[in-house]
Amino acid sequence: MHQNRLLQPPSSSFFLFGIRGVGKSTWARHQLPQAHRFDLLDEALYQDYLAQPGLFADELRTRPEGSWVVVDEVQRLPNLLNEVHRFIEERQLRFALLGSSARKLKAAGVNLLAGRALWKTLYPFVPAELETSGELDLDETLRHGSIPLVWASPDPRETLKAYVQLYLKEEIQAEALVRNLPSFARFLPVAALCHGQVVNVSGLARDAGVARTTVNGYLEVLEDTLLARRLPAYEAKLRVRERKHPKLYWVDPGLVRAVKKQWGPLAAEERGTLFEGWIHTVLRAHHEVNELYDDLYYWASPQGKSVEVDFLLKRGRELIAIEVKTQSRFSSDALSGLKAIGELPQVTRRIVVHLGERERKTQEGIEAWPLGVFLERLADGEL
Repeated sequence: MHQNRLLQPPSSSFFLFGIRGVGKSTWARHQLPQAHRFDLLDEALYQDYLAQPGLFADELRTRPEGSWVVVDEVQRLPNLLNEVHRFIEERQLRFALLGSSARKLKAAGVNLLAGRALWKTLYPFVPAELETSGELDLDETLRHGSIPLVWASPDPRETLKAYVQLYLKEEIQAEALVRNLPSFARFLPVAALCHGQVVNVSGLARDAGVARTTVNGYLEVLEDTLLARRLPAYEAKLRVRERKHPKLYWVDPGLVRAVKKQWGPLAAEERGTLFEGWIHTVLRAHHEVNELYDDLYYWASPQGKSVEVDFLLKRGRELIAIEVKTQSRFSSDALSGLKAIGELPQVTRRIVVHLGERERKTQEGIEAWPLGVFLERLADGEL
């Protein structure tokens, strides 16, 4: 398994969330080799602490002041956070609290350490973390994704198949995150079809055969288990009736295809959306390290006409607009969104990321960056 992850451990206690198989435990062993460990996937340990939470505190008392403690799968026993809080205060112990879902922690209304622990997220591999020789195999990345568990597998297709079942069984059923597992299983492929699209709750409810309120709950489950994120529309003092719905992005293209049971080579009509979604994850992964933006949005023209920009990074009073294209050559029409957004006074840069080889700049100041240039600048924190 690759060890050169971008994320570095903070100097104080933190939560680290990420989907199953993303490498949280491997990362913690590599970054905090001297830490004392509690793995709550160990069933015997889990049952001991479930029956007698005091045993957890008894073991913590043996640790030197200021030392590191890793608690893996912390969402399985949210009440342990009360002891974590106490030992941060009394013994200055530093905790790395790893989990694949924040849902049970939120639902239990437990003590989330009152701001004493940072919240971090570990994402699937991005190119800057991979020791690849030669060019990035973009088609392979879009086909099977880059979740470390899948990336390291000799058979990515079978691993992805098993992953979807594991998610339903271990994450959803075992943690009792939804009441009706069959209806949630019906919802997943419908939500995967919505990848990179504006969320239409009524349409999702109709296609999945569930109530609107149920769909809202299911979308929250996807977000809390870190499989997907809703990206809000940027609203520059719009009237309420002009409000746009958020877009839904899954965290990994391989996962999107697995949930839809698409196993063959990439189809031409898939590439654009999968590429756009992958760039969304790459932006978020680099933001976790370099704080690229204060807020991330997409932009849609208030005049309608389907004129949009994929990503809008807000930094203080400045906005950076990024459009993503799978073409290596594109006409002026392909830049209609970036041209239209130029009317917003706060927009300081307009960038189109493309699959060609040459970097260019148009007369209107729109920068055209090949994917390799974009990834290099992200890795160097120069965006």
